[in-house]
Amino acid sequence: MNNFVRWILVVLFVVPLVTLVGLPCVGSAQDKSEIVIGASIPLTGGVAAHGRDLKWAYELAASTLNADGGLFVKDYGKKLKVKVLTADNTSNPMKAASVVEKFINVDKVDMLLGCAEPTCVMAACLVAERYKKYYHTGFGFPAPAWLEKNFKWSTNFFFSMEQACAVPFEVLNSIDKPQRPQKLALVVEDSFSGKGLAAALRETGKKYGYEAVLQVELPVGSRDYTAQISKLKESGTDGILMYSSVEDLETLVRQLKKNNLNVPYIHTWKGGWAGTFWKDLNQDARYIIADGFWSMDYPFDGAQELGEKYYRTFNEYSITVGLSYALAQVLFQAIEKAGSLDGTKVRKSVLSHTFHTVMGPVKYDERGFAIFPSNAAQWWDGKQMVVHPTKYANWELKLAPAWDKR
Repeated sequence: MNNFVRWILVVLFVVPLVTLVGLPCVGSAQDKSEIVIGASIPLTGGVAAHGRDLKWAYELAASTLNADGGLFVKDYGKKLKVKVLTADNTSNPMKAASVVEKFINVDKVDMLLGCAEPTCVMAACLVAERYKKYYHTGFGFPAPAWLEKNFKWSTNFFFSMEQACAVPFEVLNSIDKPQRPQKLALVVEDSFSGKGLAAALRETGKKYGYEAVLQVELPVGSRDYTAQISKLKESGTDGILMYSSVEDLETLVRQLKKNNLNVPYIHTWKGGWAGTFWKDLNQDARYIIADGFWSMDYPFDGAQELGEKYYRTFNEYSITVGLSYALAQVLFQAIEKAGSLDGTKVRKSVLSHTFHTVMGPVKYDERGFAIFPSNAAQWWDGKQMVVHPTKYANWELKLAPAWDKR
């Protein structure tokens, strides 16, 4: 082969190859038209009410963004529409894990959004960690269990255990002493989360001068709590701190009324916030206090508008949906700030900025954890009226009178 032929071969084959190696993958950038986000959510099972709201909030956040053309991603030099894929994890951690695995291996999602049930959150985080796929989540209660794992491929937006446990005692201490409930019972579902919260409430209560007179554990999904109600009667309890599903809380309230056991103060976690609670019990839900994450009455941009859209959709009010919507807001802003769909860069962006949401300003720490204040709201005529934190309160707490006087 003479020198001229060798030179021609270099020009035709080697030079183009070297040039291509040094260039970004322009073709794939041009082909990319959407950001695909997988959301494992509980549409059925014990926390299905959470799942409904998650699906609605994520899809609304995406459609609002897409109406403006999508997210500008610098790496692609253009705006990309956001597509949220949702799948039911049935409120089951094993199912949550398999759903996330399918999102990663089959659907080839760019990243993941969180779910509601604590064990499902943990299962999903573990899968995301194994596959090195960024998972942006919330609701990981209790937070210490998540923090102990030192995850590098997920972030969590929730309240702190200490602050959540302090809320009922701060509310109780705001009541005039002669009327203040003193004989508190811990009524929790028979689960890891329930027992964990009960232990934390006992510890926190001591700091505020309260000692629980009784701890009762509820079999999940039972239709008969007669034995537990008998124990409550015998203890003379005038206040209940309760952690359970919506269905189990409704069962207990119905049976408290049936047995004519009035408890002036009932403070709930997990089960009391859902709009279905009022729809199912109506006036019997009055006076119940629910934990929550947000209110449409909060003074943050978009909060009132979001609450009104939710009410028009479901004919219910919500003190939780703002968290789901804010979770999506943070992720979308972080992608744009990162200018990339690389999970490492997006997570770093989440940790490096302050985000403006319907929950107010959100700032993550170096562990990937962001804290917001848990609130408390009392059910009254179909709406949860905020009683705590006091700076957002729009309602004066009322203790429940006897059943025949309601």
